[in-house]
Amino acid sequence: MDKLRKHIEEISPVSNEEFDYIKTFFTEKKVKKHQYLIQQGDNVTCEYWIAKGVFRAFYLDNEGKEYIVQFALENWWLSDYNAFFNQAESKINIVCMEDAEVFCLTLTAREKLASELHKMEHFFRMKLTSGYAAQQRRIISLLSGNPKQRYEEFGNLYPNIMQKVPKKYIAEYLGVSRETLSRLYSNSH
Repeated sequence: MDKLRKHIEEISPVSNEEFDYIKTFFTEKKVKKHQYLIQQGDNVTCEYWIAKGVFRAFYLDNEGKEYIVQFALENWWLSDYNAFFNQAESKINIVCMEDAEVFCLTLTAREKLASELHKMEHFFRMKLTSGYAAQQRRIISLLSGNPKQRYEEFGNLYPNIMQKVPKKYIAEYLGVSRETLSRLYSNSH
């Protein structure tokens, strides 16, 4: 829980009493490599803060083709947010890529926490804002960037992911073949 407090305090400092209250809203969960946090069709009841580990969020189409939506590492928040906020069935899968530890927060708990502590409402708003901005950057990069530009931008923004995630998934995320990714990687080193 110390990591969670440090994470919250990057945006909103809290007192010991406030944090003692905040932590009552979270449940801790251990997740094994290859275990799903969310599968398509699940009712999404939680969002997750990653204390340790790496996750891959992806959409699987009717032909079984996987489209990676996001990677998430330590200190990131993750869920199928459309399903979470609308209390609907998930359209994406979230799978653990290495043994992990997450803290789960339900929508009801999130709303109660935000309404009772302005600091937490501010924290959640800042996190959603930065997530939305990152999503827009990704869409623009996919629409307008060539493979080299996408690779360089991704490497600059997320060097930790480049180190932790297998190249085949990075290629898929960037919308390039493994061969193209290898060529881009070789040319940049």
